[in-house]
Order: sequence, then C-alpha cells, then structure tokens
Amino acid sequence: MTVPLHAIDRGKGETLVLLHGFPLDHTMWRFQTEALSQHYRVIAPDLRGFGQSSIEPIAAKTGVPLGDYADDVAALLDEKEIAGPVTFVGFSMGGYILWQLYRRHRDRVRAMVMCDTRAAADTPQTQETRFKMAESVEGWGSAHVAHLMTGKLFGPATMAGSSKLVEEIVSVIGRTDPVAIAAAQRGMAHRDDSTPLLPTIDVPILYVVGVDDVISTRDEMKSMAAATPNSKFVEIQDAGHMSPMENPAAVNRAIEEFVEGLPT
Repeated sequence: MTVPLHAIDRGKGETLVLLHGFPLDHTMWRFQTEALSQHYRVIAPDLRGFGQSSIEPIAAKTGVPLGDYADDVAALLDEKEIAGPVTFVGFSMGGYILWQLYRRHRDRVRAMVMCDTRAAADTPQTQETRFKMAESVEGWGSAHVAHLMTGKLFGPATMAGSSKLVEEIVSVIGRTDPVAIAAAQRGMAHRDDSTPLLPTIDVPILYVVGVDDVISTRDEMKSMAAATPNSKFVEIQDAGHMSPMENPAAVNRAIEEFVEGLPT
C-alpha cells in the first residue's frame, strides 16, 4: 500500500523529480529547486516518514522495502496527473530508490541522474551497522544519528568553511522521525545489488559525484558509468557526499546540460 507524500512542486516545463537521501528531506534540494524551477517543473517529495510525509510506527521493526518508496513516488505522479516519462534525480538513498523505480515503473522514466550513490548492495559489515542503528535509534535520538553521520557527509572544504551548511543538515537529521530512520536502514540493508542492472539500462543516465565523497567514491561511480550504456560522468569539485548542497552551481549546471541534451 502506498503512502501519500508531501512534496514541493515549482516551475513549469519538463518535469524533474528529485529524490532526497537518508536521513534527510526535500529541503536538501533547496539550491536545485530554486535554480532549476526557472526552466523546469521541479517536484521534490519527502519520502515515506521523512519531512512532512507519514509512516506507520510498525515500520521501525519491519523496515520499508525500497520498492515501496518507489511505488509511493509513482503514486505521487498519478496524483499530479503526470502520465508521461520524466527525469529523476536520485541522491544517495534516493538513488537506491531510483533503481527500483526503473525496475518497477520503467514507463515513468525518461532519464536518470544518479548523484553520490551506489549500485552495489551492502557488505555484511555495513548491514550490521544499519541494523544496529535501526535497533538503537529510538534510544539514541535522531540528534545522535546526526553526530555519527556528519563527518562522512561533507568534504574538507565544507567542514572547514561552511559551518552554517553543516548546522543545517544536523538540524534536519535531528528532527527526523526515529521510525523513519529505522525503517529506511532496514530497507537499505536488504536492498538488491543493482550492478547487474547497469548494462541493461536503456535510458540516458548521468552520474554525478563529489570528488571528496567517502561514501560513494568517485572511483566507484566512475566504474558504474563505464558499465552503463548511454551514460555521462561528472565530478564535482570542492564537494563530498552532499555535493548538491556543497557545490550547487556545478551540480545544477551538470543537470541542466544533461537535460538539455536529451533526445526530444
């Protein structure tokens, strides 16, 4: 069963749907929605349980399969009466969900932008870390999750000179529902390996990565691009994992150039 999603919807023209990462909400895209909505219709939902979108408490124990998040997004397009294929931008966990959207709702996908994300499934060690957070987050509190994650989210330039940006993300994570954190961690831990999918993708795809990303490294994403037909690869300078916020001008330019180059 799908869950109604809160979403911002700005601008006119070709539709871009922006899928945020974990454990964030649509506000991570504020630089993109401001700039890209000048030329496109930009829809940025809060995924199930994040931001202003709801989630059932039982999900903390059962987890939410990533395919369910994808179905929520497809239902949102139905609600907005968007029938034709659109371009999706998936950041980190949003990229994991975008692989599922492609599998389950291929007719919805015109093109994909994979931003600071991975195709491979979790290693056993990473799975164990996710399960630990899922079990402990209610006791820890979301603010502790922010403390654990912040050092890996940003590149050195941001950590040294953009304290307000770091504080903003700490605040977003700190107010995230622990149920959503637990549910998403379990869903990501159980996700399929999408690496075998890459050679079969038949839509244009752009891979974008911060050069200082230590979560989804540029080498890993470059290898993903090499395995994918009709792909492009762009490195974002002065950025770590949060490249859309750390160097938004470069990310926006990469997205715009990619969308403008799509076949009509």
